[in-house]
Amino acid sequence: MKLVFLDRKTIGDDIDLSMFQDFGEVVEYNFSTEEEVLDRAADADILVINKIPINEKTIKNAKKLKLVCVTATGTNNLDKDYLASRGIQWRNVAGYSTESVAQHTFSMLFYLLEHMSYYDEYTKNGHYINDTMFTHFDKVFPQISGKTWGIIGLGAIGRRVADIAKCFGANVIYYSASGAPKQEGYNQVDFDTLLTNSDIISIHAPLNEYTENLISYEALSKMKKSSILLNLGRGPIIDEAALSDALNSNKISAAGLDVLSIEPMNPQCPLLNVKDKSKLLITPHIGWASVEARTNLMNIIYGQIKEYLSL
Repeated sequence: MKLVFLDRKTIGDDIDLSMFQDFGEVVEYNFSTEEEVLDRAADADILVINKIPINEKTIKNAKKLKLVCVTATGTNNLDKDYLASRGIQWRNVAGYSTESVAQHTFSMLFYLLEHMSYYDEYTKNGHYINDTMFTHFDKVFPQISGKTWGIIGLGAIGRRVADIAKCFGANVIYYSASGAPKQEGYNQVDFDTLLTNSDIISIHAPLNEYTENLISYEALSKMKKSSILLNLGRGPIIDEAALSDALNSNKISAAGLDVLSIEPMNPQCPLLNVKDKSKLLITPHIGWASVEARTNLMNIIYGQIKEYLSL
């Protein structure tokens, strides 16, 4: 049995993968182009991939291939019809990063809400030394308690964020872009109500026909000027040009993004045009990637392969 990791770097060098040797020969490639996959997958029985497209073009030479494991939840990079036509099974992983993404959501919020960048710079640059008083009010901030937190996408991550937000005293509402039935214990509202009432909006939805460009110029115009927008779903859910304009024209207070429309970041990304950089926090799609989440991810992949081989 030969198991090939085609983009091992996407898991992280700190994660031990030696357990996969239980299944036979293990070959690891840090990254693979579509052209390289043709040769690298040729004699593989199992492929472990993240973003690499798996289709007739990339695996037509892989005559022994039996299973493709995706180290993510999304599977839009798989040609499932082609895999089915060849009897090749596939697996993905859901729920492994719920705690990690929820934690990152609040990390981003606190950074923006309490102007952490400003206050850190203020003290480290010596402005607090021999200041006139013991505190400094140039950047004021509110409490979460009593505010309305709107959530777009009430899956496992959305529910976890909702529950934590309630612990801080927030009034939580949510919107389902797909029109899914109301979830017991959570306050479902329409899109306009969420936009106009929320002090904080966090996105935890997948990218699909219901959510692409959901946060448009029109949507941003309906939000409170004091509101903070967080996106931990998928980049194209937000119209980035519209968001850049909204921040520059003070239509909303701030935005925190862990995902972008093009990743890695495109040099033409409209968000680079935001004038007041303190209003915008961007992290490089790391919300999912705590050590525990990545360890959990690979343990699940290991279990899936073990289960498949025992069938």
